[in-house]
Order: sequence, then structure tokens, then C-alpha cells
Amino acid sequence: MSTAKEIISIMETLRDDKQRDILMRFFKTAKGEYGYGDEFLGLKVPQTREIVRVAWKDLPLSQVPELLMDRWHEVRLCGFLILVAKFEKLASKRLENDKEAIRGRDEIVKLYLTYAERANNWDLVDLSVHKIIGHWLLLPTDLNAEQLPDFLTHTISNCRSGERYDESDDRSIKTEVLDSLAQSNNLWKQRMSMVCTWKTSQQGDPSWCLRYAEIHLHHPHDLMHKAVGWMLREMGKRVSMDLLRDFLCQHAHEMSRTTLRYAIEKMTDEERHFWMNSKA
Repeated sequence: MSTAKEIISIMETLRDDKQRDILMRFFKTAKGEYGYGDEFLGLKVPQTREIVRVAWKDLPLSQVPELLMDRWHEVRLCGFLILVAKFEKLASKRLENDKEAIRGRDEIVKLYLTYAERANNWDLVDLSVHKIIGHWLLLPTDLNAEQLPDFLTHTISNCRSGERYDESDDRSIKTEVLDSLAQSNNLWKQRMSMVCTWKTSQQGDPSWCLRYAEIHLHHPHDLMHKAVGWMLREMGKRVSMDLLRDFLCQHAHEMSRTTLRYAIEKMTDEERHFWMNSKA
């Protein structure tokens, strides 16, 4: 499988209409729901992962956009997971500071951001963003604002009017990228800015999670309430429960109940009861 067309053809032969109906209900594709209009073949995630395992090494990066632009949800997932596999190959400890690897990772990040809107359901975001954008936050990069997709550079220029960034510091360009996702009008890009912090928290850096949890604290959508609470919980578990408690002391009163419930899930019954009562 060295072309996108070959991958799509194989995936279409695995179509399962019974499973398709289940997935369309599960991912809320009815009119008025968040996944409205999405189309499914009916493949299970392990089937897609097996295709990725076989295909990712031989498929040129230039072929991936054809997968990401496909009508089928599972084909788009395949495309995003291929990007994950290619990124992880270039992100090994041995290659962290390798110039060619940095260039390759940056190309994948640009491609991911260019097609971010094609990750138009929560599973497409959650299975990919922390392993690409989240991991990129922890690694050297040579990207600058002029190299980024148009939707990001426009938002970045707006962000800069309210906050100063140091263009010589690669953390600044990373912050600009996440800020532009967070401040977009697209639910899935907003979710990306939050869920990517799963990786940084896993590696002991709470700052990304805390920044974007605060930005999204009053988001109106339930999927963001869950994402913020989930990432706060992971930050507490991976970095510091005291940091989580400090955040709750400042913000528990203004969180949605869903966010708070997710954030305190790993605490004792007694402490969960305390925090939920503080919201009352």
C-alpha cells in the first residue's frame, strides 16, 4: 500500500453496514448533533490501526492529504494515524536534535495544522493531537509564523496584539500555534489546544495544561467541558495533585459541573464530595 488510493480501496472492501449504523449513532451524526454529516464505513479502530501498521512506512507524506480529505471517517483516521507513526519515528531520543528529523517533524506539524478541520470528531483529535502537536511542544523546532497555514498566521497576528511573544524563543511559536487553535471558531481546533497537553503533562510539564484549561474554562460545549476536566485530571495524576488543588481553589466555583467532576475523578470520595459541594 504505497498510495492513498490503494489504502482507500482496501478500507472500502472492509465496509460493515451494521457496524456503520452503530458508529453513526455513537459519534452523533444526526442533524443538529456535533458530528452531523460525517460518514462511516463501519470499521473498528483495530482494523484501521492494522492498515496503518502495514502502510505508514511506504506511503509518501505527499499522499496523506488525500486520506485526510476523504469522505470516510475511518480513512481520515487512517491518515492522522499515519502522521502519528511518521512523527514518532522522527521523535526518538536519538533524533531529537537531528536537523533532518527536526525538518521532518516540522513538515508533519504543518500538514497536521493545515488539515486540522478534517479531524472533525473527538476521536480523530484525541487519537492524534497529543502524539503530534503535544510531542512537538517538547522538542526543538525551526518553524516560524511565516511557515504556518494561513488560518494560523491570521489568528497569530490577532494574538500578538494582546500579548508579547519572543520570536527567538521556540516556545513562543508553539504558544502562538496553540493560542490560534484555542481562539479559532472551530470546536475541534479548540479541543486540539486542550488535549495536546496530555503529552506535556505526561512528561512533567503542567504549564500548557494550566494555560489552556483557564482559557477554555467557560467554553459552552460539553465536549470541551469534558476535555478540560480530563486534562486537569491527567495533569494532577502525572505532575502534582497539589497543583490541581491550587487550580481548583481558584476556579472550582466557575467550572461546569462536568469539568469539575472529570478533574477530581482520581481523588478520594471524601475529597470529591468536598469539591462538588464547593460548586453548589
